[in-house]
Amino acid sequence: MTRSLTILGIESSCDDTAAAVVRDCDVLASVVYGQTALHAEFGGVVPEIAARAHAEKLDHCIEEALAVAGVTFADLDAIAVTAGPGLIGGVLSGVMCAKGLSAATGLPLIGVNHLAGHALTPRLTDQLTYPYLMLLVSGGHCQFLIAAGHDSFQRIGGTIDDAPGEAFDKTARLLGLPQPGGPSVEKAAKTGDAQRFPLPRPLLNQPGCDMSFSGLKTAILRARDSVVAEKGGLTSQDQADLSASFQAAITDVLIEKSRRALDAYLALNPEKPAFAIAGGVAANTAVREGLMALCVELETDFVAPPLRLCTDNAAMIAYAGLERMQAGEQDDLTLSARPRWPLDKRAAPMLGSGKKGAKA
Repeated sequence: MTRSLTILGIESSCDDTAAAVVRDCDVLASVVYGQTALHAEFGGVVPEIAARAHAEKLDHCIEEALAVAGVTFADLDAIAVTAGPGLIGGVLSGVMCAKGLSAATGLPLIGVNHLAGHALTPRLTDQLTYPYLMLLVSGGHCQFLIAAGHDSFQRIGGTIDDAPGEAFDKTARLLGLPQPGGPSVEKAAKTGDAQRFPLPRPLLNQPGCDMSFSGLKTAILRARDSVVAEKGGLTSQDQADLSASFQAAITDVLIEKSRRALDAYLALNPEKPAFAIAGGVAANTAVREGLMALCVELETDFVAPPLRLCTDNAAMIAYAGLERMQAGEQDDLTLSARPRWPLDKRAAPMLGSGKKGAKA
């Protein structure tokens, strides 16, 4: 029997400073310091501001997580930290903090792929058995993965341009809604008419599981400009209708592409078929309900982690580190921060590559 492990997780890949303590599949503490107010006037995350805020808050966040969990460094088995991908300044802040703690305490250091943290979250929350199908859908990423192990992921589709979360954020800015865009658009859409604006469903006429959302952003821009030209501005009902139409288009694309991804996954005849979602957009109620209905239709278990574990958090990093440690893997003080780090190392890059490696 595998002995119990207690892991401190550290996450700083974007604009949330997070620390958590996980013991096996039990989240003893999960603390997140958001930065929404710091970036509000800029309409998006400013990397330099985010990195400075991480450097200022990481130690306080870690202290709070340890206090809430009721543990000290002496009770820990390892320190896991996001080593990429992400905004390099933020990732570097977390990695350097984790290195310092590892050097000071002698605890093993484990670098974690941020995307693997999301992809393994259903293992933490629902103890899913491999293989399962994963839809990772967030502000920076969107891809279908067959998870066969803690470091074994097969990508069977994804976005060829923008991620849905990015599209939500930019749509919110176009409509004059506050950031973060996902919750704002979803809230506005509740009172909107999703049929008013006939927005496109990109790539639905193309085979496979790949997606595209950049054209949808252009369509919402043109729809907004048309209303503004006619009325001289947007009413709250215009904002609601545009939001509802946009959300419906995103949801339709994700459901149809998920159907195709499930067909490919179920063809493998998994013993316990399961479809899981994670990432910030997985918190969207319309997306969740649509995917849940699809899984009922295809007789596949649907797993959606609690909302607090869909967005960026350190509990998922701690758990991913735990799986790495159980596999006998760890890093040393040469661990480096990586702005890019695809999960499926065998697949061709979807978004291009360069000196820093494949983006996704």
